[in-house]
Amino acid sequence: LGFEDVIAEPELTHSFDKVWICSHALFELSKYVIYKILTLVLAVPLALVVGIVFAVLSCLHIWVVVPFVRTCLMVLPSVQIIWRSLTDVFVVPFFQSLGRCFAMVNIRLDQE
Repeated sequence: LGFEDVIAEPELTHSFDKVWICSHALFELSKYVIYKILTLVLAVPLALVVGIVFAVLSCLHIWVVVPFVRTCLMVLPSVQIIWRSLTDVFVVPFFQSLGRCFAMVNIRLDQE
């Protein structure tokens, strides 16, 4: 985002040269300084929080969800049969129809 995008003064009707130069310099300097301060203040804590959330979700998935599902499927064969039939009834037709819809899409790019 540039100064011209924000201020939008046409080239023929600039304000006084000194005012325009000072406002341009102040805009660029404040944009640079505020961005650096915000990244300094927010980047490290947000990266830490997102890293912790990702680690917790990965740990839960690896150590809780997958073993629970595998245990259910091993211990209860009827659950496996029901799961497979539900998948065959609801999920497979949806993705097959979605695939058929997207298979009919043709994209043609012409250079003019």
